[in-house]
Amino acid sequence: MQTKTQKQENDNMIFGLRPIIEALKSGKQIDKLLVQNGLKNELFGEMMSLLKKHNVVYQYVPVEKLNRLTSKNHQGVVGYISSIEYSKIEKVLPMVFDAGKTPLILILDRITDVRNFGAIARTAECAGVDAIVIPARGAAQINADAIKTSTGALHKIPVCKEDNLKDVIHYLRESGLQVIACTEKTTDMYYAQDYTLPVAIMMGSEEDGISPEFLKLADAHAKIPLMGKIGSLNVSVAAGVILYEAVKQRLTE
Repeated sequence: MQTKTQKQENDNMIFGLRPIIEALKSGKQIDKLLVQNGLKNELFGEMMSLLKKHNVVYQYVPVEKLNRLTSKNHQGVVGYISSIEYSKIEKVLPMVFDAGKTPLILILDRITDVRNFGAIARTAECAGVDAIVIPARGAAQINADAIKTSTGALHKIPVCKEDNLKDVIHYLRESGLQVIACTEKTTDMYYAQDYTLPVAIMMGSEEDGISPEFLKLADAHAKIPLMGKIGSLNVSVAAGVILYEAVKQRLTE
């Protein structure tokens, strides 16, 4: 028997070589694509050409995994149509500057829990964040559950799904933004940073925080003090704390 969550996820599922090909040709955005190991035929070649053309990320998996996802004839491919339309940070940021706003960007490095992601998006929209940046690989699938948790915020705030977060960080810095990494691996408190400037706030994964290579690229680090015995905050709570410090500073500027 399907759970409610499984039913919601299956609503976005698409399978079979021809349906995937037609979805790509019609301009639909595919959030996630699983391809059977060793799959080769003429239609497969056509699909792979389209995946390359549209820069769609895919993953090779055993056929058993695909069989667990659907009992129907999947022909070696199972995908999920995106519930939202993704943006590109190179298009969003100039529009923010053109509107006369001081950019506030949120970078999420490998946030994998859909409810955490939805909760962060809800807070980000309320805090006036101009865009959320996520990696093409290793991020939570934006499905019906994520959208519900965000209370619809994911339909209101641009989400930029990017192939290389390192390149994004360089682009933001070159565009005049300071990048502040939220991490416990610093002595600099979050409230000591200046969020009235154009800024990108970076949050890390639930498991191990921000990737070391991205921490090195940040202009500043910010720590949220913990007074109890538990070693860390939930990432959605931490995002709320630092985003509303930015709101406070900007309101009192």
